[in-house]
Amino acid sequence: MSHPHRPRRGSIAYSPRVRSRSEIPRVRSWPNKKEPKLLGFAGYKAGMTHAVMTDDVPNSLTSGMEISIPVTILEAPPMKVAGIRVYGSTTYGGNAIAEAWTTELDKELNRAVTVPKKHDLPAALAKIDQFIKDGIAKDLRVIMYTLPEKVTGIPKKKPEIMENNIGGTDLKARFEYAKTLLGKSVSINDVFNNGDIIDVLAITIGKGLQGPVKRWGIQLQKSKHSRAGSVREIGTLGPWHPSHVSWRVPQLGQTGYHQRTEFNKRVMQIGKDGKTVTPEGGFLKYGIIRNDYIIIRGSVPGPVKRLVRLRPAIRAKKLMPAAEITYLSLESKQG
Repeated sequence: MSHPHRPRRGSIAYSPRVRSRSEIPRVRSWPNKKEPKLLGFAGYKAGMTHAVMTDDVPNSLTSGMEISIPVTILEAPPMKVAGIRVYGSTTYGGNAIAEAWTTELDKELNRAVTVPKKHDLPAALAKIDQFIKDGIAKDLRVIMYTLPEKVTGIPKKKPEIMENNIGGTDLKARFEYAKTLLGKSVSINDVFNNGDIIDVLAITIGKGLQGPVKRWGIQLQKSKHSRAGSVREIGTLGPWHPSHVSWRVPQLGQTGYHQRTEFNKRVMQIGKDGKTVTPEGGFLKYGIIRNDYIIIRGSVPGPVKRLVRLRPAIRAKKLMPAAEITYLSLESKQG
């Protein structure tokens, strides 16, 4: 009997394929920067359209010519810095040892986290400063949050709260820079520029429980092989010995709603007036962009209205100049 061979269907690099614990993506690593600067921001996915630009990639077959590219538009309203958090080093990794919260917090933040009511800000900052001098503090983050209902058309009252890193090699300089941001609003122009190469983190569209054909991309069984069951089942779960089912065997289960990171996405344009990039009738299931916006080349994981986190590219190959967009499609997406 012949033994046909074919490549494996479905990457097992993303296993286990379970639901994400939070709709706010988790950033596990940050790029190394020499100077103190905020390294993270967040926006809301509005939709996609297409643009015409001059191809500025060297040695490209269409270099210098006008090409049509797909782009994703994110609404990126200002974010507020709520606090500073420092971490110490333990056997099991970093451990939060001190926090400093601003007194100028929006009342909506109570929906997401318990805000300290009686917080001595000068004493907390002095404690962090002492930890840095003594060498106890090893890392520093700023706590930031969004206000979606106040500034966007998204009917969401609960702010998203997250930690963002600050670049730099000197922890004392990073702390001084973080103090200048405490209690203030930060716009996307303070973090990114046109032409930057960034990484995009988001939670994909959830599809619920799906079979192995849709989840892993296996082939349908032929009629001769599917007499005992459905054509959409796996042919075998494995040998008798060892007498257990390997995790590598494609089976049914949760599909979608996984955190995914897309590397090296190019920032095409950052602007202030979102109405200039809103198509006729607004984006499907989103509406009109009312705030700052960012245009990213290509697609972005997740459905519309979902939070998308942005960071400078952690493994960027080269810097790109600001793109020259000659046309952006504003035709209605209503069909």
